[in-house]
This record gives sequence, structure tokens and C-alpha cells, in this order.
Amino acid sequence: MLDTALMISLALIVLALAMNVYRLAIGPDIPDRLLALDTMYVNSIALIVLLGLWLNTKTYFEAAILIAMLGFVSTMAICRYLLRGDIIE
Repeated sequence: MLDTALMISLALIVLALAMNVYRLAIGPDIPDRLLALDTMYVNSIALIVLLGLWLNTKTYFEAAILIAMLGFVSTMAICRYLLRGDIIE
């Protein structure tokens, strides 16, 4: 039962990632593309956590934490650049 639920979840997250790539490529303006990129970070974290559950290893969880930190910092940097024109004041 758990294997079936993991496979369905993996398929749905891959579908969500594909829709995010579409929004990233076709997005009408920069904030939409930024939002798609931020959502891709969240979906990739979920994908890595599910893969760690499926393979029963702990190293994938550490990678998910690193991607979460990288996603947060990069999103904040891009937002500051778009609002102010520079990242560091």
C-alpha cells in the first residue's frame, strides 16, 4: 500500500514540476516566473523527500534541507533585486 501511495505521489509531483516549467517558460511577466521558480523549489523538496522515503535512506533528507535553504536565500535575493535594483545595500 505504501509503495502505491509513493508512486502516485511521485507521479503527481513530477506533473506539478512539469506545469511549473511551463509557467516558467511562458509566464507573462517576471513575478509570475519568480513564483514558478519558487514553487519548483518546493516541489523538488517534496520529490526528494518522497524519493528518500521510497529508497529508505537519510541522505536525501539532508539534500532537501540544503535545497530549502538555497531556495529561500535565492528567492529573497531575486526579490530584493527586482524591488531595489541591488541585492546588498
